[in-house]
Amino acid sequence: MRSKLAALAIAIPVAFAVQTAAIAAVTGQKVERIAPDRIAVTWTDAQPVDVYLADGPDEGVGKARLVSGQDRSGRLELPAAATGRPYILLREVPGKAVVRVAERVLPLEQGSNFRDIGGYPAAGGKHVRWGRIFRSGATPMLTDADVARVRALGLAELIDLRSDEERILAPTRIDGVRYSAVGYPMSQISGTGPKPFADAHGVYYQFPTLLAPQLRILFQTLLAQTGPVVYNCSAGQDRTGFATAMVLSALGVPRDVILADYHLSTTYRRPEYEMPRIDPARRSESAIAAMFIQGQQGDGKPRQPQPLYDADHRALLAVAFEDVERRWGSVDAYLQKELGVGPAERARLRAAYLE
Repeated sequence: MRSKLAALAIAIPVAFAVQTAAIAAVTGQKVERIAPDRIAVTWTDAQPVDVYLADGPDEGVGKARLVSGQDRSGRLELPAAATGRPYILLREVPGKAVVRVAERVLPLEQGSNFRDIGGYPAAGGKHVRWGRIFRSGATPMLTDADVARVRALGLAELIDLRSDEERILAPTRIDGVRYSAVGYPMSQISGTGPKPFADAHGVYYQFPTLLAPQLRILFQTLLAQTGPVVYNCSAGQDRTGFATAMVLSALGVPRDVILADYHLSTTYRRPEYEMPRIDPARRSESAIAAMFIQGQQGDGKPRQPQPLYDADHRALLAVAFEDVERRWGSVDAYLQKELGVGPAERARLRAAYLE
């Protein structure tokens, strides 16, 4: 595993943390992977803090293990199992308020952009539950250790947002999980069709209608509450970013927080693990195969993710939001008219995925 694993953690501001009981004074908390089998928990608080280690996202302090009592250090290193995912509870001793935090990104050896969307502030002063909804890039090159780590999440459903060609060229390594996909040609979003897009706006304008069948499956799955869910495209940023925006919007997450989560893809993508090496002899199979082969050629260095802004430095996802609001009147109207997620369904989602 690369030494850069430490970069796979994100500091979670207090506004993004799950809080229970009274408002906690704990701030600046984050969980950072510092070695394959070790994490560091950091926080700021003028008061001592009890630090608990939980094995699951729903465990409270009653079932969690106390690993440090009345800790004033602001930093604690803990062992982390090879496959399990630690959840940390920070309880300020005088007030008994509890903050739950976890690693934002799974520390996969050959994965890209696989992360939890838990912890964000949402409707009614609540926060998105950890360990329930995951977003990711493609997973064709996961190692056996990666597969074991993903399996430990207890996923109930994988929803693949990719085109027919992408799924053939880079099949997922996540097996034993119910799998859903809706076929469409890559030419619909790649600009290789009869009407190439002038810029990325054209790609994003396709998403509300192109991805509507997949998003219906995603929301139906979330409403069924059969277990944790993951959805992905190739990079885990554009199609997956739009899907995440719709899920977080339904949960009442503020727009600026949604956009901040969207931009994390620039940091957490690992393009070299999103598509296996394609034999140049397959160039003649399709224009899409040729496109990916061309993208893999060059000096052999991994491609670097590009910031997700247009020429006017507007977030591409913000442009997509504007288009949804122009065409449907609001995001809520889009959710109801196109995806069947009206007020009753939003209430059910919030009851299930917020705490």
